[in-house]
Amino acid sequence: MKLRVFLFSLVCMLLVTSCANPGTPDGGPYDEEPPRIIGSTPVYGQIGSKNAKIQIFFNELVQLENATEKVVVSPPQLEMPEIASKGKYIEVKLSDSLKSNTTYSIDFSDAIIDNNEGNPLGNYAFVFSTGENIDTMEVAGTVLNAANLEPVKGILVGLHEDMADTAFTKTPFLRVARTNGSGRFVIRGVKRGTYKIYALNDADGDFRYSQKSEMIAFSPQTITTDCFPDVKMDTIWHDSIFYDSIVPVHYTHFMPDNVVLCAFNTTHADRHLLKTERSDSRHFDLFFTGPSTELPTIKGLNFNETDAWVIESNETKDTLRYWLRDTTLIYQDTLEAEVKYLETDSMGILIEQIDTIEFISKFSHEKQVKWAQEAYKKWKKEQNKRKKKGEPYEENYPVPELEMTKYVGNIAPNENLSFIFKEPLARIDTSKIHLYLQKDSIYEEAPYLFRQDSVSMMKYILYGEWRPQQRYRLIVDSAAFIGIYDHASLKIDDKFDIPSLDFYGSLFVNVTGKDTDSGIVQLLTSDKPINNARVKNGTAEFFFVKPGTYFLRMIADKNGNNKWDEGDYDKGLQPEDVYYCPQKVIVKARWDISHDWNVDAVSREKQKPLIITKQKPDQAKTIQNRNAERERERGKR
Repeated sequence: MKLRVFLFSLVCMLLVTSCANPGTPDGGPYDEEPPRIIGSTPVYGQIGSKNAKIQIFFNELVQLENATEKVVVSPPQLEMPEIASKGKYIEVKLSDSLKSNTTYSIDFSDAIIDNNEGNPLGNYAFVFSTGENIDTMEVAGTVLNAANLEPVKGILVGLHEDMADTAFTKTPFLRVARTNGSGRFVIRGVKRGTYKIYALNDADGDFRYSQKSEMIAFSPQTITTDCFPDVKMDTIWHDSIFYDSIVPVHYTHFMPDNVVLCAFNTTHADRHLLKTERSDSRHFDLFFTGPSTELPTIKGLNFNETDAWVIESNETKDTLRYWLRDTTLIYQDTLEAEVKYLETDSMGILIEQIDTIEFISKFSHEKQVKWAQEAYKKWKKEQNKRKKKGEPYEENYPVPELEMTKYVGNIAPNENLSFIFKEPLARIDTSKIHLYLQKDSIYEEAPYLFRQDSVSMMKYILYGEWRPQQRYRLIVDSAAFIGIYDHASLKIDDKFDIPSLDFYGSLFVNVTGKDTDSGIVQLLTSDKPINNARVKNGTAEFFFVKPGTYFLRMIADKNGNNKWDEGDYDKGLQPEDVYYCPQKVIVKARWDISHDWNVDAVSREKQKPLIITKQKPDQAKTIQNRNAERERERGKR
């Protein structure tokens, strides 16, 4: 009897299942509720706590996203705390000993989400105290890259009660926070008092400025915490489009909330020999971690160093390339040398260091000879093939040409022609350089100057007296340029035009506010300057500007060296101020555009236009409203 009842029930179930609509069954509405805290040990805001293990309990399964990046414990922990989600609770184990009479804050940011739908809890911080009081003050602000006002994400911001400059380099921070994608930070659990504030890209995790390579920011002014009751207006939304009402919300307004720190990397880093290289048998390279005013002294141990090379150096002399002149040295696989250079000692002082270094060619001379022979055989075979077919062929193996990149083409009247060579030049014959201006159908000689660039030894510039709406012709005879390896340049014959002035507009930027007397205004298309103009009598003038949309940046060049300079903490020097015009500027052909710009009208963290800002704000985590989408889909059936 029981068996018949069971079989009857089973058949009914199969019939119901077979009659159902095909496809995935509707499992009901999605969970759109964020996880809810139902308790913790110790309790939130507990005083006199001695427990280094914190557990926070939730009404559902939760997980932590990017806990290492997002969760910040303050005061900072020298030994990394253990932070993990364990089903329906999150556990934090503090490895450092608890400090007496101290408020602890664990800022989770938006790292806590539910396990199923990823609903965020929202910005959350857990607070307890080992003393009798909870410190409730907060310090907030923004960290920007001093050079370009980009928000700096993920950098530590810390406070010190100690006003001595050595606190930043000798002592871990008192309280810390980490910036988000907008460069914004909030330091919680701060006592009422006066502090110095710093930012630090803490490479070694010691919460102090201990490595010169670390990005830092510091403020010459102290900050004092305060708070007052305030009111803000909050919007109550009916749905994602319509709102119900705007209501006043009373809250405690903590100050300061608008600290702006401008962070920089110092080029005055400790100087050490980073590496040596000989990727090409024709040269060897030295790479240093910091700049120097002096070049190293090199003495050959298995070769004669006298007049043995041409040195190619960058401006700070931390990247050096030694081009070998003598083919005997080029063919020598290993060059052994005694290298004397300046290095920073443990006291931060530059001292002379002597190393014996072997510069070993990446490819042996034997291998290079083999490659050359193979290339010759391939060329010879191709020429014999052409000869048999009666096609044009070469009898002499071609001599390698002098490689270069030339920038010759239609240019503005204030631009010039440039040539960048792939090896140092030994000789230049300017009698083989001919510039002509076309008059009617005849080309007449035009004046020019040919000069080496002031920064790069491999770059040369041809300056001309360019006339709008005129055509020019540049003829450079073969072998006008001879490299140090006797490679000769090929013939150049290029025609180019100087456009009409009607093609361009002019821009006059009238600058007011702080630092304008020393200002250099830069014209930008993205975040790269295409032109610079120094402010004179309150105006920066740009001529021959192509029609288009531009942005403006100004450098306060206080030392007059025509470039932006970073700060120096040891000397107490702030980086030179940089400003962005929040509005874009549109230049039209044949128009003289006048643009007024007060560099102080908008606070620094709001100046840079978002369209040219590379570091975009973090995408806010929100409830996905999948139930509304579900209802729309059900309505279509």
